Amino acid sequence: MVMDRIALVLAVIGGLNWGSVGLFRFDLVAWLFGGQTATVSRVVYTLVGLASVWCISLLFRARDAADEGA
Repeated sequence: MVMDRIALVLAVIGGLNWGSVGLFRFDLVAWLFGGQTATVSRVVYTLVGLASVWCISLLFRARDAADEGA
């Protein structure tokens, strides 16, 4: 499903960004879009958060699909 892939890509981007914050104290999103409080940065953070919530459903759907095949 296209939405699953988009959500997964956004979640990975968010994870990589948080990894750079944790390792290097460098927030790539804030750097690209003018700080953490800039409107575009907040939109990106919100989309990544929503994508991660969507990805929670992937955990349960994957298990349900595996159960059906058994």
